[in-house]
Amino acid sequence: MSEFWNQKYARDDYFYGEQPNDFLRSQVFRLSPGARVLVVGDGEGRNGVWLAEQGFTVTTVDASRVGCEKSAALASDRGVSLTTLCADLLTWDWPVAAFDAVVSVFLHFSPDERKVAHARMQAALVPGGWLIIEQFHPNQLNGYNSGGPKTVEMLTTMSDLAEDFNAIDWWLLAEGTTWLEEGSGHSGLGYVSHGVGRRQ
Repeated sequence: MSEFWNQKYARDDYFYGEQPNDFLRSQVFRLSPGARVLVVGDGEGRNGVWLAEQGFTVTTVDASRVGCEKSAALASDRGVSLTTLCADLLTWDWPVAAFDAVVSVFLHFSPDERKVAHARMQAALVPGGWLIIEQFHPNQLNGYNSGGPKTVEMLTTMSDLAEDFNAIDWWLLAEGTTWLEEGSGHSGLGYVSHGVGRRQ
């Protein structure tokens, strides 16, 4: 899959734009100043760089070498620093209880891989740490053309998130439509599942 994303990101502009995800932007007020934030599957860095601009200590991880290079370039252009790691999240040696927040935006896996990745995201949080997550819902395939995987198995319901993250105290957990303006990659009305909660 890393080569798939290398090809997606091998362009002069940013496939998902340079601005952060709207749900992330709406929830970041919950994080304490200077919080240590892990952004998983950060692609070309739009979310990680924006979080660094807000004063957080950011680590971003993505499997795409091209994406990681563009993340570093975007951070340099914006005058911020962050740690960029190029790694496969399914084989990465995840830190445990090391982050005050984990951010996952439109990061999709097959069901078995998803459960593994989500368990590791949860374990990476300190007690009381925040999870902010948004994914496409299976209803995205019912006429919504704003992006995302084309196989229903890789899409996620609100119930899936509640089951996967069994040590998260959810403050908000919802599914429904949202308007996406994230470069050419996500554009138009979409159907998503998203949530924010704290590690027990």
